[in-house]
Amino acid sequence: MGTIVSWMLAAAAIGAFTITALSGCFVIPALRRLHFGQTIRESGPTWHNKKQGTPTMGGLCFIFGILVSCGLVYIGFRRYAPDLLGTAQVRAAMLALFLAFGSGFIGFLDDYIKVVRHRNLGLLAWQKLVLQFLVTAGFMLGLHAQGLMTTLIALPFAGTVDLGWLYYPIAFFGIIFLVNAVNLTDGLDGLCSCVTFVSMLGYLLAASMLSFYHVAVLAAATAAAMAGFLVWNFYPAKVFMGDTGSMFLGGMVTALAFLMGRPELVLFFGIVYIWDAMTVVIQRVYYKATHGKRIFRMTPIHHAFEMRGWREVKIDFFFSFIAFVGVVLGLMYIYLA
Repeated sequence: MGTIVSWMLAAAAIGAFTITALSGCFVIPALRRLHFGQTIRESGPTWHNKKQGTPTMGGLCFIFGILVSCGLVYIGFRRYAPDLLGTAQVRAAMLALFLAFGSGFIGFLDDYIKVVRHRNLGLLAWQKLVLQFLVTAGFMLGLHAQGLMTTLIALPFAGTVDLGWLYYPIAFFGIIFLVNAVNLTDGLDGLCSCVTFVSMLGYLLAASMLSFYHVAVLAAATAAAMAGFLVWNFYPAKVFMGDTGSMFLGGMVTALAFLMGRPELVLFFGIVYIWDAMTVVIQRVYYKATHGKRIFRMTPIHHAFEMRGWREVKIDFFFSFIAFVGVVLGLMYIYLA
């Protein structure tokens, strides 16, 4: 059984890396021909203006790579490991893809409006929120229908705690927050790709420890796809993932924890996203409360590091290290809980 699992994960990883990396050879020129270039917001660092026009929506590369590689693994290995990739497991994986693709589609609409309609802010806030409400509600209903919804949280030393009805609003708004948090982290060349690579390694190890091998396949494919995308996205980036890619990743990062019945793991494996997003929330609240004063020089916080003179590559590695610390703490949490 262990050999089959190893082959499954290796196939998912190799397939996702290869397809994603090779897709860039075709997708990036196509994006250039379509003039799907990044629009740099005026509120961002002024030195980012040189990135104006860099092809965006490159997330299509790794979305395609993850979908094809996972599909081939599920089809190819299902008969050899029916207990690991049975009907229930495949349905659960499809549910994760529903949240990822649903979130990615919202991001696609946002990108399309920016680059084709030339409206810098994309979807209006209320439009994006309504769509996210629908996708999140569908995901949670799917969890309930498949018996994957639980209000129980396993805590180290304290044992299992039942949150009861409070779990549902916390989970609902938590999912929306986390998807948007990943989107906010995509602000530097390679940043979201690097952090998500580390985060997915955490999910891969956690899923293997807890015997959720269908989740491990998704995590392995996503981690490898990030490595393949970094061929094109690492500084200086030849393509950006766009909201299409970052919101897809937000859905994936969130969904995997719920599939294992351990949503609290997002607090560890998504520590960088949460940190980045919370600085935005804190800044806005403080700004309004003090009538114009700021705590941070710029938010999300990765831009504050830029303002201090840090190069983008240095920020990528530092944030990846923080993500690694979160992964270690998350694995310790699983071991102790």
